[in-house]
Amino acid sequence: MNKYAIVTGASTGIGFELAHLAAQNGYDLLVVADEPLVDAAARDLQAHGTQVQALECDLSTIEGVDRLLAATQGRAVDLLCANAGRGLGHAFLDQQVADWKRVIDTNVTGTVYLLHHVLGAMAQRDHGKVLVTGSIAGLIPGTYQAVYNATKAFIDNFTDGLRGELKEHKGVTLTTLMPGPTETEFFARGDMLDTDVGSSRKDDPAKVARDGWDALHEGKAYVVSGWKNKLQAAASHVTPTPVLAEMHRRMAEPGSGEPET
Repeated sequence: MNKYAIVTGASTGIGFELAHLAAQNGYDLLVVADEPLVDAAARDLQAHGTQVQALECDLSTIEGVDRLLAATQGRAVDLLCANAGRGLGHAFLDQQVADWKRVIDTNVTGTVYLLHHVLGAMAQRDHGKVLVTGSIAGLIPGTYQAVYNATKAFIDNFTDGLRGELKEHKGVTLTTLMPGPTETEFFARGDMLDTDVGSSRKDDPAKVARDGWDALHEGKAYVVSGWKNKLQAAASHVTPTPVLAEMHRRMAEPGSGEPET
């Protein structure tokens, strides 16, 4: 029987590229997203010759994660790429409660609940690999992306702490992928196309996925994808918080990406 992988947020972007890497490496797949496009993604992935199951469900809810877990039909998970995430631009006070709540529920609650179940089973078997998509955004105060950056700060911190608890489980690997701005649907879905960061050139999702995949199989704790992002991550540790917040404002303020007239 082939190895078995779950990839969330797999309809497009980094998740789709991670799913390709898993299929190329002989994993049967459960690919999950909250949109019908995940079915088309699964058809593309089947070209690699492994079994691919698509599931459309909302991972911002406990019920959605339970549907994902039920879809495995008890099969042991060898690899989890917990990539599902949601962004939201504009000023926090201008956002609707349902919108910022869904960001928190997807990025934090749904991710933690999924990890609790899958990592628990891996720890019992002392076997498995997990790649969690965090972000360098978690290192920077998110002016005009305050909720999103805070959720990624949680994920970056949570996975660091969790790794410490897994040290006795030598067969389990937990790696955090920390990309910078990446060319995905993230900015359109988060209503950020009119920002400087949303309209500027971004990293290739295939390259980001490859960086995460390689780091995972090398047993690394985390990887920052891209040399510019590595510099930004390093600078965040020595730059005063108000300066970082102002830098982020210049990138993420609505209208900052519109051409001058």
